[in-house]
Amino acid sequence: MLDVLGLADAEELAYRALVEVPSADAAELAERLGCQQIEAARSLAALETLGLAARSSGGTDRYVASPPSVALAALAVQREEELRRAQREIEALTEIYRGTDTDRSISDVVDVVRGAKAVAQRFAQLQMAARDEVLGFVKAAVAVVPPEENTEEDAAVTRGVRYRVVIERSSFERPGFFAAAADSLEKGEEVRVVPELPIRLLIVDRRIALVPLLSGSAGIGALIVHRSGMLDALLALFDQVWRNGLPLVLGTDGMVEGPPSDGLSELDSRILGLLLAGLTDQAVANQLGLSMRTVQRRVRALMDIVAADTRLQLGFHAARRGWI
Repeated sequence: MLDVLGLADAEELAYRALVEVPSADAAELAERLGCQQIEAARSLAALETLGLAARSSGGTDRYVASPPSVALAALAVQREEELRRAQREIEALTEIYRGTDTDRSISDVVDVVRGAKAVAQRFAQLQMAARDEVLGFVKAAVAVVPPEENTEEDAAVTRGVRYRVVIERSSFERPGFFAAAADSLEKGEEVRVVPELPIRLLIVDRRIALVPLLSGSAGIGALIVHRSGMLDALLALFDQVWRNGLPLVLGTDGMVEGPPSDGLSELDSRILGLLLAGLTDQAVANQLGLSMRTVQRRVRALMDIVAADTRLQLGFHAARRGWI
């Protein structure tokens, strides 16, 4: 946990062990850590250099741990200053980079990334660098990183990045996809559903995009598109598809499982949300772990409550009552 402060694993273990005792020499520390004495001595010397340990007044071969609130805090402040200097350098280099945008040729506007590992790395890096907004198209077939394994997305959302994602309807046929989509909604992401998407797409802060190198499966690769007319076209494509998408709604706040009254049970709300997204009864049943007959029975019960003869009327009344 302390590697961010510049401590190696052995040094961190040695410091933690030293904190737990009044003092220790290399032999005692080696016994506590289960390592060779020379390794313990090397760790103690490193801790002394970092200011995390000092020689005990009871003997020059014994060490005591420096107070964590002082020693570790000092390292943290030092790292914070290093990060501030790095951020200033990033901003300076970014200004230089932007100044050359108008002089770029087509080969400079688009970078080619080849191989699944490289594509996954760029996919993660772009999300980690996001500050304001991430836009995405998620197709049914998995290319490199399944949505449920996209941990960088969770981290970005946690630090306040807005996510707007369009999902291809057939994605819900994949096991586990429903749970991932529901989790995204609960975290505040905006999700819409369309029958089919033209391409996979990731756009970060409306300044850089990641798209597949090839439309087929002849090889795994991607294009990184910088500010250009091509990026403008991708943004226009996203905005148009987003406008035409159906919002994904999977649940209501404050409702519990049970017979619907003025509101819906959580299960009925999820059924309505998936139906609104265009899923068939069978697809809804598969995602929720129900039988198709159960789904149809619950939909019929909702229709009876609002006196609807058709599902179209049910949709109208559901919106009117605030169910969706």
